[in-house]
Amino acid sequence: MRTQQTLRTRLVESPTSYGGRRRAERAAWLRRTFPDLAEMTVLDIGGRVESWTGADVRPARVHVVNLEPPRTQIPDWVEVDHADACELPPEIRSRRYDLVFSNSVLEHVGGHERRRRMAEAVRELAPRYWVQTPYRYFPIEPHWIAPGMQFLPVAARAALARRWPLSHTPAQGWQDSMAQVLATELIGRAELRFLFPEAEIRAERLLGLSKSLIAVRTG
Repeated sequence: MRTQQTLRTRLVESPTSYGGRRRAERAAWLRRTFPDLAEMTVLDIGGRVESWTGADVRPARVHVVNLEPPRTQIPDWVEVDHADACELPPEIRSRRYDLVFSNSVLEHVGGHERRRRMAEAVRELAPRYWVQTPYRYFPIEPHWIAPGMQFLPVAARAALARRWPLSHTPAQGWQDSMAQVLATELIGRAELRFLFPEAEIRAERLLGLSKSLIAVRTG
């Protein structure tokens, strides 16, 4: 198991891995898209404090909303709330930000109707946004690093999740594996365009294939 997790770390999780380099490139793309990022107030839906404290350029203010507790000390320019991205409380929905940011969250919120609610909140809360999600039709499922896994029936995905050596969090039995796969639903370009009709849909590519999609509105 340690060897398998070490391989996953080398592939996608360490800063020098392919995944780490892609995250750095995506952060640079964000900075180029929003050159005044350092002056912005940003709502990060489903993000983590450490993603911003370690960034080359940080916004003036960041409000992180997540269902998980923060893993690190919170600096004075960051605000953290425990909330559901699809059911934001009125005290958050009543606010306005310069930018809403979300990275690899949309595919985990639980079905199209909940994705629609999250998209509605994103579009209301700021005139600009950046919403990234893995692309359904890339041949490798990114959470398990498993070829074609997203196209299998649910039961087959759950069976694979229990045994696949490169999973992020190895499943502890059938119920756990089912919960994991049902909580991960990759989407395609057509749905993303439907959710964010005024956005530019950008693609991150690997070997000429779209690996992830980003719905971007610059103003």
